[in-house]
Amino acid sequence: MRRFLKGEVVDTAIQPSQVAKPPRHKVTGDVHLLLRRDGQVLFGQRQHTGYEDGAWHLPSGHLEEDESVIAALIREADEEVGVSIKPEDVQFAHIMHNSSSGGRMAFFFLVDQCEHDPVNREPDKCIELEWFSLSAPPDRLIDYCRTALEHIEAGEQFSVYGW
Repeated sequence: MRRFLKGEVVDTAIQPSQVAKPPRHKVTGDVHLLLRRDGQVLFGQRQHTGYEDGAWHLPSGHLEEDESVIAALIREADEEVGVSIKPEDVQFAHIMHNSSSGGRMAFFFLVDQCEHDPVNREPDKCIELEWFSLSAPPDRLIDYCRTALEHIEAGEQFSVYGW
């Protein structure tokens, strides 16, 4: 559409760049540690979190602002189970696009070497730590985690869950 404004022709047609775009989707990122020792993986049993209390889960946590997934994994490993991990000892295992909370990207990493023996550093959120085989994980496991572990066991590096 064209209009005249003070003797000038003005194009009032809406340009593609002016069309309202939907807001960008914001995704929560979280990291999961598969700390392996003697063919087993470390799990913690959750308590007092308000989400899946009593279930077993891998040491995990959310990314913080301006933090890489590797830095987040190293931080969470120290905070939750008191182990020190070197970045070069972290191996990517899987990423899952999970529909939970409007969309999450869950990164899973394998670590075979660490300094210090794991210890429960969050007894207010974790009843105990225990080692389980991936082929025989705990019975009560958070479902998306169980699904991711099945993909990891099958050698699949990507999955979508809950969409």
